[in-house]
Amino acid sequence: MDLLTFLDFLGISVFAMSGALIAARRETDIIGFILLGTVTGIGGGTIRDLLLDLSPVFWVREPVYLQICMLTSILTYFIAHYISTYRRVLVWADAMGLAVFTVVGTQIALNAGSSAEVAILMGMMTATFGGIIRDVLSGNESLILKKEIYVTATFIGACTYVLLIEFYVPEVIATWGVISLTFAIRAVAIIYDLRLPGYKWINNEEK
Repeated sequence: MDLLTFLDFLGISVFAMSGALIAARRETDIIGFILLGTVTGIGGGTIRDLLLDLSPVFWVREPVYLQICMLTSILTYFIAHYISTYRRVLVWADAMGLAVFTVVGTQIALNAGSSAEVAILMGMMTATFGGIIRDVLSGNESLILKKEIYVTATFIGACTYVLLIEFYVPEVIATWGVISLTFAIRAVAIIYDLRLPGYKWINNEEK
């Protein structure tokens, strides 16, 4: 198993768990766990592959990704009630998935011959769109609509990865370095509740 495949499996399982934890919070049945866990795990990568015209998409080519999502979701169904700090586990699982998928998405786009700009966007989309789908289906407000440092972490991570590869930094160093960087940015934001200033909307129609 190469490094990219290992990271892809890791990211899939972590995001699937985050989706399944939401299902636990909503008290759905085991099929609901599997559905929400699976769409969370494969959502961002599916959109990436469709936009890059990588046909068929990764989980159709290799059903093992679906199997990982299903097994992770089923496991979460049986252990979720042992997790007393549900929100904390969800936030940190999401942060880990965010860091891993930022690198995976960027790497896959570069390997497909995409430009640096496209690769950065694909890294960001791979890392965030699974969570967006999860939040939409569960009725939660998406983190990208809040002022939290979330998408910003993926942007910095994807840009850094592209730059490191451009300057011929060994792939293993670039990969683990950017995963650590992206996770660290998100972790600091979580621990210290750091937020970016939001746009101040002025409703001119009321004047």
